[in-house]
Amino acid sequence: MRVAKSRKGINRKLSEVEEIELLVQWIDAQKPESGSNPLAIPPPPPEAPVGRLPDGKGFSSYAGCKKFNQLPISQKTRDGLAPKYKTMSEIQRASLPHSLCGHDVLGAAKTGSGKTLAFIIPVLEKLYRARWGPEDGVGSIIISPTRELAMQLFEELKNVGRNHTFSAGLLIGGRKDVDEQKDHVNNLNILVCTPGRLLQHMDGTLNFDCSQLQILVLDEADRILDVGFKGTINAIISQLPKRRQTLLFSATQTKSIQDLARLSLKDPEYLSVHAESVTATPRRLQQTVMVVPLEQKLDMLWSFIHSHLNSKILVFLSSCKQVKFVFEAFRKLRAPISLLCLHGRMKQETRMAIYYRFCEKDLVLFSTDVASRGLDFPAVDWVVQVDCPEDVPAYIHRVGRTARFTSVGQSVLFLTPSETQMLTKLQAAKVPVELKKANTTRLQTVSDSLAALLVKCPNLQQLAQRAFITYLKSIYLQRDKEVFDVLKLSIEEYAASLGLPMTPKIRFLRQKRNNESAPDDTPMKDEDKFKHHRAKHPVTEPVEEDDILVPKGETHIEDGGETENGTSMSLKKKKKLKINIHRPVGTRVVFDEEGNSLPPLAAVASVEGGNGIVQLDKVEERYKKLKSEMKQRDKDDKLLWRQRLREKRTKEKIKFKRGRAEEEGKDVDDEMLASDEEGNNQLKRSKVYFDSESDEGARKKKDPVFVSDSVSLVEQEALALKLLSSMHS
Repeated sequence: MRVAKSRKGINRKLSEVEEIELLVQWIDAQKPESGSNPLAIPPPPPEAPVGRLPDGKGFSSYAGCKKFNQLPISQKTRDGLAPKYKTMSEIQRASLPHSLCGHDVLGAAKTGSGKTLAFIIPVLEKLYRARWGPEDGVGSIIISPTRELAMQLFEELKNVGRNHTFSAGLLIGGRKDVDEQKDHVNNLNILVCTPGRLLQHMDGTLNFDCSQLQILVLDEADRILDVGFKGTINAIISQLPKRRQTLLFSATQTKSIQDLARLSLKDPEYLSVHAESVTATPRRLQQTVMVVPLEQKLDMLWSFIHSHLNSKILVFLSSCKQVKFVFEAFRKLRAPISLLCLHGRMKQETRMAIYYRFCEKDLVLFSTDVASRGLDFPAVDWVVQVDCPEDVPAYIHRVGRTARFTSVGQSVLFLTPSETQMLTKLQAAKVPVELKKANTTRLQTVSDSLAALLVKCPNLQQLAQRAFITYLKSIYLQRDKEVFDVLKLSIEEYAASLGLPMTPKIRFLRQKRNNESAPDDTPMKDEDKFKHHRAKHPVTEPVEEDDILVPKGETHIEDGGETENGTSMSLKKKKKLKINIHRPVGTRVVFDEEGNSLPPLAAVASVEGGNGIVQLDKVEERYKKLKSEMKQRDKDDKLLWRQRLREKRTKEKIKFKRGRAEEEGKDVDDEMLASDEEGNNQLKRSKVYFDSESDEGARKKKDPVFVSDSVSLVEQEALALKLLSSMHS
């Protein structure tokens, strides 16, 4: 039995070796030329042989084929693809012939076009042909920008590679099993990870080795290579070998020379399969743009949800605070459909539970852009963008959550009147959007309901204030000022639409308004400059971004007092004001003992002159007198403070000794404890230094608290002999 098993294992290994040799010969024989596009090659006829030709002198061409079983891939990978995947998509047809033969690839294709398989198959085949095993360590790294996308890639990798013997691991943030991962991460062959967690293992895991890396994959490469991940990716790339294969895939690919230099790419193949397409988004996606005033966005969203109760809807908002507020508000208003929210500040377990629940049921999911890239939500009917995306690529990624692969979908974008330039940018980027007007007759207003709800729920009111601030800040920080201009927004009406009783004041918004209202470069007189400065900077305290409960028209007291609502001004920063040197001089009247009025500074003026002219010698004499009096007062205050501190310490020591004596069961007398403590203080203050006279004098001058008595050398020797004799006795 044992012999039969070993013989079977030997035959299996030999068959794998033969298959690998056949695949290598096939790939080398029909390798596509560098720079070629396999989509331009006519596909072989259906009856054409696959693999080695019947005459045994050649192999069939795999560049241009349309089915997975016509590619030079292993039988294990083919079994993993079947029966779900049979025909290749355009990005797979274009990239797989190049990636299977070892070329670096930069692939760009529409969302939902099958980019995941375009790099999972080369990863499996690369390691299979190298006969990679657990003892070989990390052979492939797949990096994703978000945790949800990394988990989705990991599930797809397990599905397609279920027949292979490679070990794979998922390394993402927000999980508590970091220490457990460190124990076996060096034995993994394929790592699917986010950048931060991968760098954490590179820096903190003992003996973590990527020196034998064969293939590196960056999914959503444009997001990974942008400024947000720049430092992390640079640190990761510096620890990877330069001799490797690199695959980059995204819906909007980058061709930056700096990015390609960072990744050490070797003659990469640029494959943008939809570059010549009529549209930049899926053809089965119906896209609508509606111009909605800012104060009507929530009303429009509420009405839209009520009119599509049987649909699966994905709603995008700008910030986490907005997502939380809209979700909580609509939930408390009892929307007639199940609601979920997803944002980056959730715990990982919660995020994944929401992700799986949205995949399984038809409901409404409020989300930030954390769900805009790569995630494959099945059968999403509508993508609603309540807030305008930052650019065209962000729009493409958002709407790509619907109409994936062969399914259909619809999307709608709400634009404020000041953001209509985004419509022009979308049309210029070959995005087939249709501008439609909202049906105001079916619009349901929720502002009044929100106002009543915020009165009942103080926590929700605070969340509404934070949502208001974060939205305006997101508009303020956008780089495309042609589309995003915070000064053109109806801010007061927007605050009222959220149910807020008053408009929160925001520091950065007021500064921007001041900058926008600055005068031109024409010269002004000093008086005009002062008036303009006072007009721009009234005598009020600056309102911090978090000070969102300041009512309109509130006045502040300058002298560190209180505002009208009782807020202490000492806790706020005081704004420095420029003093106008041309202001009128004060007219303070001084009276003498007889009640006669005197000019200012008459106390230091010459009495004999009677002309009120200040004499400098009198001023200097009076100043010296005041200075000496002030020094004496400082000394008295210091002595008083030391005395009070000494008394306080004495009381604490007496209290401590009394408590210790009571614990030991002894009778205590406060007067005796006080006298003992006073005696100890006297002993501490009368220290004797047995040094030379010069040192003793220096210490006296340096620290007058310690007083040393003058003792002769003979007396010192006698005292030392007495101490020694007492010790022996």
